Amino acid sequence: MTDLIEKFKDKFTKYEIARILGARSLQLAMDAPVLLKLTKEEEEALNYDSLKIAEKEFDSEVLPITVRRPLPKRSEKTIKKLNEEEIQEKIEKKIEKEKIEAKREESGEKVEESDEKEIQEEGEIMEMAKPEDEAEEENVEGEEEG
Repeated sequence: MTDLIEKFKDKFTKYEIARILGARSLQLAMDAPVLLKLTKEEEEALNYDSLKIAEKEFDSEVLPITVRRPLPKRSEKTIKKLNEEEIQEKIEKKIEKEKIEAKREESGEKVEESDEKEIQEEGEIMEMAKPEDEAEEENVEGEEEG
């Protein structure tokens, strides 16, 4: 068995080899046909042991058993291939955004990225509310009530 693991270590893990041999041994124990032409002497030397016959079949690479290795789940989202125009448009938007950020840094304004994304998603140009605006609204409401 260790010889098989060494021989096929590039193709299979030791667990896959054990699973293949176990499955084939079970098939042979349930009277599946032997895939090798063995003489009577070879069968007697193997003592008619299904596991030894499975090892011999595996070593001669005649088993029609495949190993399926699960891969990580793929994302449900499909990735859209962009054409040259769309790539150029995205580059221009990125450059424009960097210019805006540079101007904000110069003027000392601070806007959170999440707020900026919401503004861009809505597609409207909005002015950010300031604490002074709220104070003015409260004063106006207080004057109307009184």
